[in-house]
Amino acid sequence: MDLANCFRCGRLFAKAFRDICPTCIKEIEQEYMRCTDYLRHNRQVTMQELSEATDVSVRQITTFIREGRISIANFENISYKCEACDTHIREGHLCDSCRRRLQSDLKNSEKVVRQAEPTTQSTTTYRITE
Repeated sequence: MDLANCFRCGRLFAKAFRDICPTCIKEIEQEYMRCTDYLRHNRQVTMQELSEATDVSVRQITTFIREGRISIANFENISYKCEACDTHIREGHLCDSCRRRLQSDLKNSEKVVRQAEPTTQSTTTYRITE
């Protein structure tokens, strides 16, 4: 049995599969239920309004969305921030601009690595005479 501190509240608990204690898991489930109940009756809500009405942090709501627990497909006013530039997005972790920049940077770094590698191996030939 492994003991760990809860990632969310810091309490010591017997760790099984998650980094969160059972008490915090229950609280997260209650927050999820408050969000889904509120969304059922308020289709035009924004992220900030949802957070204020349910007393659930924007960060936790974003986690629900990224985990696929809350679908925002039918909620046109809900978006969250890109992790790199804070532009509002509706899916993933990065906006299109940051995603393209990251892909470009990766391609450029691959080129630099390829150029740094020796392209031909030097061989030494030995001639044996008797």
